[in-house]
Amino acid sequence: MEVQIYTTPTCSWCQKLKIWLKKKKISFIEHDITESDKARDDALEKSSQLGVPVIDIDGKIITGFHEKELEKALKE
Repeated sequence: MEVQIYTTPTCSWCQKLKIWLKKKKISFIEHDITESDKARDDALEKSSQLGVPVIDIDGKIITGFHEKELEKALKE
């Protein structure tokens, strides 16, 4: 399973997401959309918006930090 997250440094929900993933011992690849045009473009293409966090779990896209949705996607 591959988990990629698209974040910004000032996003409090992004920070909560990273803490939650670490507590669950789920490894992830983080992309800061403020530092990379490619990461910004990828997040926009995947979610059709510029809000963060954008989470990509093996191609399933979740926008925002929604624990129940994340739990479900991680089990699939």
